[in-house]
Amino acid sequence: MMQSGVPVCHTCGEQVEFDANGEVFVACRQCNFPICKDCLNYELKEGRNVCLRCGTPYDEGSLADDKTEMSGNKSIMAAHLDEPQHLGIHARHISSVSTVDSELNDESGNPIWKNRVESWKDKKNKKKKAATKAEKETEKVAQIPPEQQMEESLSAEAAEPLSTVIPIPRNRLTPYRVVIIMRLIILALFFQYRITHPVDSAFGLWLTSVICEIWFAFSWVLDQFPKWSPINRETYVDRLSARYEREGEPSELAAVDFFVSTVDPLKEPPLITANTVLSILAVDYPVDKVSCYVSDDGAAMLSFESLVETADFARKWVPFCKKFSIEPRAPEFYFSQKIDYLKDKVQPSFVKERRAMKRDYEEFKVRVNALVAKAQKTPEEGWTMQDGTPWPGNNSRDHPGMIQVFLGHSGAHDIEGNELPRLVYVSREKRPGYQHHKKAGAENALVRVSAILTNAPYILNLDCDHYVNNSKAIREAMCFFMDPQVGRDVCYVQFPQRFDGIDRSDRYANRNIVFFDVNMKGLDGIQGPVYVGTGCVFNRQALYGYGPPNLPSIPKASSSCSWCGCCTCCCPPKKPAKDLSEAYRDAKREELDAAIFNLKEIENYDEHERSMLISQTSFEKTFGLSSVFIESTLMENGGVPESVNPSTLIKEAIHVIGCGYEEKTEWGKEIGWIYGSVTEDILSGFKMHCRGWRSIYCMPIRPAFKGSAPINLSDRLHQVLRWALGSVEIFLSRHCPLWYGFAGGRLKWLQRMAYINTIVYPFTSLPLIAYCTLPAICLLTGKFIIPTLSNLASLLFLGLFFSIIVTSVLELRWSGVGIEDLWRNEQFWVIGGVSAHLFAVFQGFLKMLAGIDTNFTVTAKAAEDTEFGELYIIKWTTVLIPPTTLLIINMVGVVAGFSDALNKGYEAWGPLFGKVFFAFWVILHLYPFLKGLMGRQNRTPTIVVLWSVLLASVFSLVWVKINPFVSKVDSATIAQSCISIDC
Repeated sequence: MMQSGVPVCHTCGEQVEFDANGEVFVACRQCNFPICKDCLNYELKEGRNVCLRCGTPYDEGSLADDKTEMSGNKSIMAAHLDEPQHLGIHARHISSVSTVDSELNDESGNPIWKNRVESWKDKKNKKKKAATKAEKETEKVAQIPPEQQMEESLSAEAAEPLSTVIPIPRNRLTPYRVVIIMRLIILALFFQYRITHPVDSAFGLWLTSVICEIWFAFSWVLDQFPKWSPINRETYVDRLSARYEREGEPSELAAVDFFVSTVDPLKEPPLITANTVLSILAVDYPVDKVSCYVSDDGAAMLSFESLVETADFARKWVPFCKKFSIEPRAPEFYFSQKIDYLKDKVQPSFVKERRAMKRDYEEFKVRVNALVAKAQKTPEEGWTMQDGTPWPGNNSRDHPGMIQVFLGHSGAHDIEGNELPRLVYVSREKRPGYQHHKKAGAENALVRVSAILTNAPYILNLDCDHYVNNSKAIREAMCFFMDPQVGRDVCYVQFPQRFDGIDRSDRYANRNIVFFDVNMKGLDGIQGPVYVGTGCVFNRQALYGYGPPNLPSIPKASSSCSWCGCCTCCCPPKKPAKDLSEAYRDAKREELDAAIFNLKEIENYDEHERSMLISQTSFEKTFGLSSVFIESTLMENGGVPESVNPSTLIKEAIHVIGCGYEEKTEWGKEIGWIYGSVTEDILSGFKMHCRGWRSIYCMPIRPAFKGSAPINLSDRLHQVLRWALGSVEIFLSRHCPLWYGFAGGRLKWLQRMAYINTIVYPFTSLPLIAYCTLPAICLLTGKFIIPTLSNLASLLFLGLFFSIIVTSVLELRWSGVGIEDLWRNEQFWVIGGVSAHLFAVFQGFLKMLAGIDTNFTVTAKAAEDTEFGELYIIKWTTVLIPPTTLLIINMVGVVAGFSDALNKGYEAWGPLFGKVFFAFWVILHLYPFLKGLMGRQNRTPTIVVLWSVLLASVFSLVWVKINPFVSKVDSATIAQSCISIDC
């Protein structure tokens, strides 16, 4: 097991040693290329005195420390194990024997740890054998002609990378950056003019507009600069197969555990979940390397029975998919494709077998739909299983943990006799009085169950409505994880989300193209994209709270820029300020990592003494009371010991999904999915980046995964409201990027700006509503927020508008996004900002500060939901009121403005143009909302129209009555003006 704080030598595969100061040995101070002292000495003897990665000459002075200093360092590090106060929360604590597992103990200590000790011995023996073998090979090489040696060395060094970074062409990126800088300069000049030229006749309007504009500029900076260095990536799946799948040898590809989460089968149709599971089981990957875990957090018998039917249908579906290489491998979406399904098919039997398979799938749908129809009405005595026993999950809030393995090594094979991937049903225990943490808690339960049963080193999580659209998607991710040059410090590979069932106009920006194709590409050029909750492949070690293996101590002279992570040409290196408590904790974590690493080399203890020494450090405070699970965390390359009894593993798996297992541990705090927000995805990814990990954005030509997006207005606003509420929760928590994670300087500044943007964007709703109201106020009062423009001021305004347009055009040019997608994104930014984001801000403050929790219902993914349809409309009508009110008052303002101009004459039309321009800006941005309100499918509730008209009317009447921006005229002036009138 490799220590998370100690990198592995790229040449020999052994761990890099420590120098005289007790720090990890670093040969190259420029790129921190991992190489041990022995290999470095060999390179120097051979005359190769430059770094293999960056070409910088090695620092030969770093070889001054010798082996005696290293051995002394080992004893010092081992001594730290006797001091429990040195244990950091990120450290690899090793569990002492718990009372839960006391029956597994014997006189020689804990047998669980025996496996670990024996594996250390095996590694030692392998080292000696490898050394002897190397000597023999050296003798053989001496007898080979030099020409043949040259050819073999060239072929060995020709190990090509599995992926490559494709930077954006300079002729596209350089103008983009220049325009951004120009826009910053124009903004500075614009605000200098706005602040120094107040409008005295409408001071309140002017001040409000300036405050809003400053906030908009701040939001633009947070959104724009993380896109400073966008990149593209290209993967080479053929090279991956050539390297790890040699003909006649077992596949060496890493195993992957798939997580699928579902809660309520009446809102998340079982047929959609079944298609997701079938697409996973049929993925193009070695069967013994794939395991699918389905989490049923509602403990519904309908979910269990539908999974039974799915497992049975998979015996036919999986061999059909692999035989004919069909795409996608979700039957519902494959059979619904309106394409030529005979294209590229050469086997004559394909048509016949496809017809038979389609008939089998139709029968499968009928069986699943029958189960759904049966589940609509729950019996009074509860559900009963086929053997007559009551279903354990009849009470979804009070039931034991349930695990059922359907397919796999000991399960049923497909119709051709081939092995199928493992399929496991999991429903964690729930009891009253325990906090279960919704989806994040369910995902953490799956992490523990999968570690006990299969322990794959990588985890892919999918929502129940996101199916595998590209059967080679896992291979795409492995091109990064299994590349030794790239994958050591990668915590996850994020794929973009793509959706089915959206009309071409995409009225409510459901595809979210601008975020996935622009913002995420920009983040990939810094420290990596944010985690978006689905379609993501994780390194299991990163989920356990460990730091990346090759994370060195910060060198004195580093070539990595703390601003963007590119190079020192942007800015000089700056030593980050460390919080004392976090610095102390990090130091102790590194000490313990080094100490446990050195334990592997101890030869002078017998098995009992060594296991006792290891058990002095307590893993249980971090991972919980399961020595089997703790043992699995030490296996960086995954896998389960062959000697373990399967029945014992099932019992342990039931134990780790208990509702009280996480109490007094670091689950949800430092390891696994992080609790504290309904958007646990953003929070979990942020914690990993703060530890020094980086993520990668993978965009294969064929989308890897596809899902179902909400298509109506209420569902879309509810989805946006949930995301915004999660951002507000993070903003008000201790994990706020404004102040969290500064210790160590492992989070790039541009990456921090991106995370700050993800948590402050809901607050833009306040200035946005104010700014959308200003045009109507100006039209009703005859006042304006801008004074009479001079020539210089006109140039500034024109320059600002021109820079905004040019920035957007250049962004579209390097990203490949269409102008319609950009416009839809802009429109829904306004619609969501004046509705869902506003409610999220108030609800977030009520929840976090006043303790008033708001109940949420899951977004309805079913097309027909008559039972809850009226409930959704009533619950979310209040969200529709603010944008409807804004539409009405701006339309009223436009009518009032034109009427006033007609009465005043020619000179009033000039000032009217600016006011009407801003009013039409608001109306055009809210047009999709207006169209949604008037559409047949989303009829506007009468109460919404009445409230909006009433608020707009009251607002207009009160405004005309008070009119605070019109200068007051005293009575004497009125009297003097009346004298001249002959009454």
